[in-house]
Amino acid sequence: MLHPRFRSGIVRKKQLVSFANYYHLGEGCGMNGFKGVGSPRRVRGWLVLGLLAPFSLSALAETVATQAAAEDASLDLPALTIEGNRLYDMLPSEETGGYSVDAATVGTKTPAALKDIPQSITVYTQDYVKDRQFVHLDDLAKYTAGLRTLTNDSGRSSIYARGYEYSEFNIDGLPAPMASIFGTVPSLAAFDRVEIMRGPAGLFSSTSELGGIVNMVRKRPTAEFQGHIEGSYGTWDTNHEEIDLSGPLDDAGRVRGRFIASRDDTNGEVDYNANTSNSYYGALDIDLDEATTLSFGLMHEVKNITPHNGYPATLSGEVPDFSHSRFLGADWNYFDGKTTDLVAELTHRFDNGGYGRVAARGSHRDTNYLYAFTATNATTGANSERASARDFTQDTYSLDASYSQPFETFGQVSEFVVGSDYKNYDTEYLNGTTNLGAINVNTYSPKQFAKPSPNYSTETGMQEEEYGLYSKVTFRPIDRLALIAGGRFSWYRGDFYTTTLSSGATTNDSKRVDGHFTPYGGLVYDLTDNHALYASYSQVFKPQSDTDSNGRVLKPREGEQYELGLKSSYFGGALNTRLSVFRLTDKNRATTLYDADGVATTDSVAAGKTRVKGAEVEVSGKLTANWELLAGYTWMETETVKGDAETTFFIMPRNQASLWSKYTINQGPLTGLAVGGGISAMSNFYSENGGVRIDAPGYATVDAMLSYPVTSKLTATFNVNNLFDRDYLSRVGSTSTFNFYGPSRSMMVGARYDF
Repeated sequence: MLHPRFRSGIVRKKQLVSFANYYHLGEGCGMNGFKGVGSPRRVRGWLVLGLLAPFSLSALAETVATQAAAEDASLDLPALTIEGNRLYDMLPSEETGGYSVDAATVGTKTPAALKDIPQSITVYTQDYVKDRQFVHLDDLAKYTAGLRTLTNDSGRSSIYARGYEYSEFNIDGLPAPMASIFGTVPSLAAFDRVEIMRGPAGLFSSTSELGGIVNMVRKRPTAEFQGHIEGSYGTWDTNHEEIDLSGPLDDAGRVRGRFIASRDDTNGEVDYNANTSNSYYGALDIDLDEATTLSFGLMHEVKNITPHNGYPATLSGEVPDFSHSRFLGADWNYFDGKTTDLVAELTHRFDNGGYGRVAARGSHRDTNYLYAFTATNATTGANSERASARDFTQDTYSLDASYSQPFETFGQVSEFVVGSDYKNYDTEYLNGTTNLGAINVNTYSPKQFAKPSPNYSTETGMQEEEYGLYSKVTFRPIDRLALIAGGRFSWYRGDFYTTTLSSGATTNDSKRVDGHFTPYGGLVYDLTDNHALYASYSQVFKPQSDTDSNGRVLKPREGEQYELGLKSSYFGGALNTRLSVFRLTDKNRATTLYDADGVATTDSVAAGKTRVKGAEVEVSGKLTANWELLAGYTWMETETVKGDAETTFFIMPRNQASLWSKYTINQGPLTGLAVGGGISAMSNFYSENGGVRIDAPGYATVDAMLSYPVTSKLTATFNVNNLFDRDYLSRVGSTSTFNFYGPSRSMMVGARYDF
């Protein structure tokens, strides 16, 4: 008997999708320094082999199928058709509506039902993003159980999962770096849904942080014309405008396009703290034939911010009770950032049921800032004002090629994916700080200091490359059991330099990892058609630049995670739940080397070890046809087992919970009125630096919304955040800065007109 997700039929085969990338094989690839795989010519041979291997397998499979048919023309092998959605034939969440989808691609390459992925996956749909009026990814993360967002301006806040920061984000499976300090946290305007995986994902991203992967799935051009305009206005002059147009560009509908322009602007609750974001997105899909599609997507965002970096604390760890509008920066603070992403992909459905994808992403980031912030003398507690300046440029490329295919064994349908990828991150920035002078925080004026010229003192540059070969097999020996195994070989090279501008002295460093193997394993057992037990083991490795007493670079950090859980679905899949427990260990962390007398040296040793363990509960979907729910709870315990304390663990609350629900009236005079509300809560947390501990009590805030269809095309909305005007600390940092109050109650009214 075939697995329930598959059936037989004399119909055209549908295939499993997988992500793939294209490789640049020229001299500028920079792979010549890689060792362990032979000469530069041999390295390029590996690249070519990695690129062609997925499609060589598809050709082999087609050849075998053709020969078998020729040998026995009477043999009728019915095509395998996959029941349920996959990325290549899966309707976007903006079309299906609601707060849940039944499949995802994050961390799997081959899109799979959420129940069949043996890790913690959450998908946030277009309806949820619009109902909550999120602008950037960090805005969404603030209201997500299991994620910790360190408050800053929208679009430049750090996002953590399971104690570790997300250092990359994917667009349709293609990675690029994400760094809050440079404001490269993306806008949500161009994306249909956000897929978040918690925990290591080394099979397809072996040098990422232990927190996991964020995958942003683009909005695609539509076969029929559609469009909308929307706008909103609210507290602190916060306003939003957007236009979205999509449809066919030729009579046959083989060429389709989409354009989105979005603007978000606010003067902010804090004086001077303005934030403007302009986002643009264009997409083009071209059907080369019935089985082959060529797609392009271009995203561009411009950020202009007057940064606010929070408040200082006293040497006793108290954050002064300032007014929420108090600004301790300068009136000349500025942060200007531009990001551009270009994505291209070619997909093909093979006659043997296989699916191939070749894709590439190029990203450019350009950030320039100069802003003042407070500093505190560690001995006297006296306050002063400093200015920080950076001029940052980053160019990145990610490429990937893969092939996936279902196959039949023991009467069950199994699946495999094989592929190769490459990424290149090239970063340069100038950095400097200036001491402006002493201040009294109680009488300070943002006009007190004249605007200085950027006082750049160092130039820092880095180029990181990684090339990998990966494979994964999902094997179903019996009807209800799926065994998942995979592995990845990675080659990594990093070159770094820092130049002191005053002297011209340059310090260089490099890191190389050759042929590192990263394993992956998991299983899913269907207890019933609605409940599945799962278990998984995953790894990542993270090269580090610290050196030992002999000046040698330490071996990479290695992270591993064990996860167990139960995934269930109810009401025909309309409501999904997840219960999971996990244990994550980070080994070989650089930690201080002490001499025989117990005195700290300036050298390091790869002996640090941290551990994170926890449990999560999540519910998403529909309780009834007109009642939607998205809720989660996370318990997490962090521990430094050995070595220097991992200070970021201090700011991770042990308990987090979020709940959002929306009910739509479907009869009577108020038909169509939607009433939504939710709560976000976390337990206490703290920060500790220089022997000073700053505590933040736990808190809970309540948000609400109303929407009403004035006509069949015009919808009015009303949102309230922090409904009961709760006063709380959303982040604590140090005695100098990065202590933030959460925003006070705010309101937004809006309207949307659909064409």
